[in-house]
Amino acid sequence: MDQHEQHHIVSNKKLVGIWLALIAMTALTVAITRVELGGYKVVGALTIACAKAGLVIAVFMHMKYETKLLRWLLFLALVTLAIFIGVTFFDVLYR
Repeated sequence: MDQHEQHHIVSNKKLVGIWLALIAMTALTVAITRVELGGYKVVGALTIACAKAGLVIAVFMHMKYETKLLRWLLFLALVTLAIFIGVTFFDVLYR
C-alpha cells in the first residue's frame, strides 16, 4: 500500500444523515409527480436527481477527498455526457 494514500473514515452518523437525505429527496421526487407543474415537473425531478447523484458521488464514492485533477476530470465527463444527452433531445424534438 502506498504510504501517500490516505484513508478517509466517514462516521456512521454522517452516512445515515446522507442516506436519510437521499430518502427524503426520493419522496420529494414522488411528490412532484402529484403536483401539476406542466413542463417544469421534469425540470424539478431532474434537479432533484442531480442533487442525489452529487451526494452519492461526493460521499459514497469519496470524490470529496480526491485531488482537484480527478474532480475536474469527473466534471468534464459529466458535462460531456450532458451535452450528448442535450443534443440527442434537441434532435428528437425538432424532427
